[in-house]
Amino acid sequence: MAGKRSKAAGVGVDPTWPAADDGSHPVSELNTDRQGALSPFGDVTFPLDPADLPYVHPTTVINR
Repeated sequence: MAGKRSKAAGVGVDPTWPAADDGSHPVSELNTDRQGALSPFGDVTFPLDPADLPYVHPTTVINR
């Protein structure tokens, strides 16, 4: 079984992985000077200010 190759062996593990214009991967923690994953969100700085988020915490009123 180890000697058999599938038809898609030349395609790669994930053919839907996006590619950059120069042929490199757009986000890779294997080729960086920083520890951890790079941001796929571009120039957005985290954490965001909570006042800028459209989140309303749910509340539950218990019927008694």
